[in-house]
Amino acid sequence: MGADPVTLLIDSFIEILEAEKGYSRNTCRAYQTDLKEFIRFAAGKGDAKGEKQAKSGLTLDDLDGLIIRKYLGYLHKKNKKTTIARKLSAIRSFYRYLFKQGIIDNNPAETILTPKQEAPIPAYLNVDDIFRLLDSIQTDTLLGLRNRAIFETLYSCGLRVSEVAGLNVFDVDAHSGVVRVVGKGSRERVVPIGSKALDAIDAYRRRLAGEFDIPVDSEGALFLNKNNDRLTTRSIARILDQIVTQCSMLAPVSPHVLRHTFATHMLDAGADLRVVQELLGHKSLSTTQKYTHVSIDRLMQTYDKAHPRR
Repeated sequence: MGADPVTLLIDSFIEILEAEKGYSRNTCRAYQTDLKEFIRFAAGKGDAKGEKQAKSGLTLDDLDGLIIRKYLGYLHKKNKKTTIARKLSAIRSFYRYLFKQGIIDNNPAETILTPKQEAPIPAYLNVDDIFRLLDSIQTDTLLGLRNRAIFETLYSCGLRVSEVAGLNVFDVDAHSGVVRVVGKGSRERVVPIGSKALDAIDAYRRRLAGEFDIPVDSEGALFLNKNNDRLTTRSIARILDQIVTQCSMLAPVSPHVLRHTFATHMLDAGADLRVVQELLGHKSLSTTQKYTHVSIDRLMQTYDKAHPRR
């Protein structure tokens, strides 16, 4: 028995997101999961009390504005606003696709308002803590050198953990002091990399060449696991957890916290917001603005000290 027409439309929509829009595989998978959850609800399987029986032959006519509002009401009972907003975004995108393709005559999702979001303040480390964390990584072994190079690079460039894992040897241009990064949606950008990170990468690759006869300038992944395959994002997060524990840091620190730390320190030191946006690979400036919290605190301190009629 084949898939129902609505499921086939979702599959077509996801294919277009990946092939034409350049969305990452993870993003497409999340969209697909959210949309199929919505369809299950519309069919009656996701009713909050489980009282409805699943409808047979669900059609697009069943997916009207009323069912979207009911679904949002259902989500409000067990989800954060950020999660609801994400799921609604997937639904909106799907309905826009249906409307543009002429599959539906009007877009009922267009009038649905997104839940008002609370602006979260990203977790970050102060300068002393990030230095303590990085300096605590022992470099007397190959894996220690690798770990120092990974997290020096992450903090130096403000990369996503997926971007660090995806780095290849020839992405790093030590002479120019830049790194080529492939970010979300396969968008490329070039970001500066500091001498500390470059020195750490060089020390790691030289030790790797000495122990495994892998040339310093060989092709392939920059950071390797113990089997000399590319490190995964999960492995990098697990390595950081171990380092944080050994360093006796009280607050949890994830690879994304190091990215937040990079952005916060850049802005705190006076970097232009749009420059930081480019470095982080953010599509929207509003995404970068959440990192300005520390700079505003510093600004207020300066104002209190300097203004003659404060």
